[in-house]
Amino acid sequence: MTLIRTPNIGQTDAFYQALIDAQRDMNEEQANMFSTKLVLIMANHIGDNAVLNEAIALAKSNPVV
Repeated sequence: MTLIRTPNIGQTDAFYQALIDAQRDMNEEQANMFSTKLVLIMANHIGDNAVLNEAIALAKSNPVV
């Protein structure tokens, strides 16, 4: 499996809105913890270290995809 680098989320605006809504009443520390937990949940779902390492490298080299 390789990292998908093309848009792959249906209804991107709805997904983004859900992220914003989930953090609406959080302070910065809570929002950071939420983001960390979400990343770990998604990483567990992906479950492939090669894909995860590719995503980490991409995020480090190109913060905006």
